[in-house]
Amino acid sequence: MADTEIKKGLAGVVVDYTAVSKVNAETNSLLYRGYPVQELAATCNFEEVAYLLWNCELPSQDQLAEFSSRERAGRALDPALKTIIDALPVQAHPMDVCRTAASVLGARHPLAEDSSPEANMTKAIDLWAAMPAVVAYDQRRRRGQDIVEPREDLGYSANFLWMTFGEDPVDEVVQAFDVSMILYAEHSFNASTFTARVVTSTLSDLHSAVTAAIGALKGPLHGGANEAVMHTFNEIGIRSEESMEEAAARARTWMEDALRQKKKVMGFGHRVYKNGDSRVPTMKEALDKMIAHYRRPELQGLYNGLEQAMDQAKDIKPNLDYPAGPTYHLMGFDTPTFTPIFVASRITGWTAHIIEQAAANSLIRPLSAYNGHEQRSL
Repeated sequence: MADTEIKKGLAGVVVDYTAVSKVNAETNSLLYRGYPVQELAATCNFEEVAYLLWNCELPSQDQLAEFSSRERAGRALDPALKTIIDALPVQAHPMDVCRTAASVLGARHPLAEDSSPEANMTKAIDLWAAMPAVVAYDQRRRRGQDIVEPREDLGYSANFLWMTFGEDPVDEVVQAFDVSMILYAEHSFNASTFTARVVTSTLSDLHSAVTAAIGALKGPLHGGANEAVMHTFNEIGIRSEESMEEAAARARTWMEDALRQKKKVMGFGHRVYKNGDSRVPTMKEALDKMIAHYRRPELQGLYNGLEQAMDQAKDIKPNLDYPAGPTYHLMGFDTPTFTPIFVASRITGWTAHIIEQAAANSLIRPLSAYNGHEQRSL
């Protein structure tokens, strides 16, 4: 196979069709079922977007009410799952907790071995409803805090914040968090989604596919990048007494040094987007509102300084993780919780792809080009 062209990382390889999402190169817009995500984030809540991803169309008011009622009924943390989470070390990464939770919820689900379209939709909604309680409780237990029970009078994002912090969430914060959940919900055949489709192609179950996807998302080259952004900010040093201009100057110096040393700086660049991540302007607007709300101009300075230095040196633009990381930091989330938030959102996209894969399945089994020893004898 000496003449075989190897596509490392499957770069440029088109492996299947999908009707869930696409990046429109002409408008540099990410589309969910045909709708630009920035328009969805401006006009819809996360529940409506979840419904769209699963059902191909936005819901009517009656459909949304029934759908939201189903989600709210599944918010409480399963006592058996809580016991298992409590047995996990607090030193373990929160993504390990999410991965374990998805597996446990699958094993305990009454439709565990039923992979019919109806059963998969039920399991998808149940998993989506349950994950915020997992993420919220895991952060609280690491802080030595008790569990906060869910509230059915709150929307998905507001309840997520309530269970995490035990305080009535401020509208501006809920809106910014909801925007982030919409933007993170789906992104075509990324690493974790493709992982979910590979597992599904073997005729394995939905929870197994999601568990595998969580494992893929944990990696810093995928979901973990939003955490890495805050590690960068912390390495530079967050100084609350500092002006925006002073913080920006320090950030530029840090970036220039990092690039000279050929360090990998997370939060910049994207394999799909050639003219900048189309989700960034919407998320950056949400970050700006949080910076103003919490009166933290020094974070604006760090953000601007790093972005400007990278742009000038490499002409590389930020991706969604870059504004999302400091947004979650301002809200009060611990840095290791950032990627689990991504999980709670991306469950919608993953399961939409799982259902799509199952509907027109073909086992995903690529070939490889062997470059080891030729046949030899003992």
